Amino acid sequence: MAKGKGKVLAVNKKANYDFAIEETIEAGIVLQGTEIKSIRNGKVQLRDAFVLIRNNEAWISNMHISPYEQGNQFNHDPVRSRKLLMHKKQISTLIGQTKEKGTAIVPLKMYIKDGFAKVLVGVGKGKKLYDKRHDLKEKEAKREMQRAFKDKQQY
Repeated sequence: MAKGKGKVLAVNKKANYDFAIEETIEAGIVLQGTEIKSIRNGKVQLRDAFVLIRNNEAWISNMHISPYEQGNQFNHDPVRSRKLLMHKKQISTLIGQTKEKGTAIVPLKMYIKDGFAKVLVGVGKGKKLYDKRHDLKEKEAKREMQRAFKDKQQY
């Protein structure tokens, strides 16, 4: 694997549907025991996960990492809160951005980069129902244009 490139293990598709992502930040994650082995096997789920700021530290909650199959008594709690590794400056900007109403910090992707597990965290505003419908219509229109363009090239 090339340096600087990451192998994406989990994507939170619901985050882009529910939030208009304005900024993204890469963060490391503190793991315990066999959690990294489960993550490398792709046994991680970000669907209902969210990020909280407590005592000037970023914590990710509700991220599900399945217990490692070959692990015995040293397995971990699958849904425990895990600390995110970020610079103080990044955390202070996150605190400032979340003071606005309707803004949330959500994990977007989890990947392995240079042997370490990383989480791509996004700051986004919640979408209204009509925004979601508008995005679906735009997506469908782009698909139709791509199909028409593809059909035109074949002839």
